[in-house]
Amino acid sequence: MTPAPVQALLGFGEVRHTRLKPVRNAFVYGTYFLMLPMRTLDRIGPGTLARNRFAALSFFDKDHGDGRNPEQGGALAWLDALLASEGIAGADGEVWLHTYPRVLGFTFKPVSFWYCHRMDGSLRAIVVEVNNTFGERHCYLLDAPRFGVELRATKVFHVSPFCPIEGGYRFRFMLTPDLSRTVARIDYDDATGPLIETSVSGHLEALNAGSVRRALWRYPAMTLGVVARIHWQALKLLVKKVPFFGKPAPPTSFTTR
Repeated sequence: MTPAPVQALLGFGEVRHTRLKPVRNAFVYGTYFLMLPMRTLDRIGPGTLARNRFAALSFFDKDHGDGRNPEQGGALAWLDALLASEGIAGADGEVWLHTYPRVLGFTFKPVSFWYCHRMDGSLRAIVVEVNNTFGERHCYLLDAPRFGVELRATKVFHVSPFCPIEGGYRFRFMLTPDLSRTVARIDYDDATGPLIETSVSGHLEALNAGSVRRALWRYPAMTLGVVARIHWQALKLLVKKVPFFGKPAPPTSFTTR
């Protein structure tokens, strides 16, 4: 049997978020996201995906990493340079990028996941790319990860004014071999224990005209809604008198291992 060609995918699923203390605050939102085979797209072109051009749903390389444009190699060139600078060798297989698109030209990407594989298809590294609402970006590099196995990183980057810069993250990822479903879980522990549980999950299907239309019909202003919901949840935490932490200076290093 001839294997199915590697292609851009669209995921339909949900975001779950639960704050455990000092008061409980939980929400679940429907969402969709891109899952892009970056090396394949660089080699054969974007196909149906609108890349680096305006469309109802699109992907721009400059929205990631150090903002490299296509003439500079784009986001994949940035990722390869990052891995090389950190001594990560062997990640020369497919790179799957789980991220939000631009919708009508607007995007905000709270977190993106770069799954970096070896040529034999095994997982070599994961880069967790985080953006905050202050326009800052930071990456957590997870070396020698395995799907389904908990991974840890020390928190160094300010994301929410309702969380201090202390403690660390616990990551767990799942991507089925047939690329039909993905789950990314990030739990945050402060100095006294578990504080926040977060996950994004969904089933994956080919990105084509039909799936794009369905995504835009279900969630016509999805990325704008991401920002609106962040601020709505922040207002709820203020009303509940959750302690507020001022914004610190960003970390001096762009990447935390």
